[in-house]
Amino acid sequence: MNKQISILSTKILLSSQKQALLDGGFSVIDANFIKTENSDFDLKGINDNLIFTSQNAAQSVLLHPKSEELKAKNVFCVGIKTKALLEENGFNVDVYVDYASDLAEIITLIYSNESFTFFSGNLRKETLPKALKAAKVNFNEIQVYETTLTPQKIKIAIDGILFFSPSAVESYLKDNKIKNEICFCIGETTASSLETITRNIIVADLPSVENVIEDVIEEYK
Repeated sequence: MNKQISILSTKILLSSQKQALLDGGFSVIDANFIKTENSDFDLKGINDNLIFTSQNAAQSVLLHPKSEELKAKNVFCVGIKTKALLEENGFNVDVYVDYASDLAEIITLIYSNESFTFFSGNLRKETLPKALKAAKVNFNEIQVYETTLTPQKIKIAIDGILFFSPSAVESYLKDNKIKNEICFCIGETTASSLETITRNIIVADLPSVENVIEDVIEEYK
């Protein structure tokens, strides 16, 4: 790199994640463009199988005083870190995939006769519930966390932006415009939120923060 490349992360990075970029010679700004908070909810009417599509949902359920009662049920989840978090806390993850669209396909093709409880957030996408409804799968949904946008104006020139959710994209665009910046996205759903804004999109092969950072280093090395 001839000049120092400026990278903005739309979430606060772990020190090790940020250090990987600093070691690569980048300047780094990280800020939370969304905020998540656990919701009040009851664990009533829980079906035979549980669906988690985010770490936030898993963390919220794990904090519930009756979460131990759920450990006998099978779990279907999205994301390797969500899977790891649930297994570390004694849950049996029966099916794990990287994307909600893949989980929807597996459930509707193989497990359509089963019943499910989907633990979700207020800004979740329609991908999974729409597919389950269309296939007449027996499921209910419990909102266990809430996401709010925390937009902020970025006043310095940025070369690359790291996005980890469609909500963060929406929040960023409230006070900022995307011009020639390269947008590094954690997954296809996040990337799809940018498709009408820019063509400068790079999607991580695997949906993790570390893979997004690897893409940044690879792009500019």
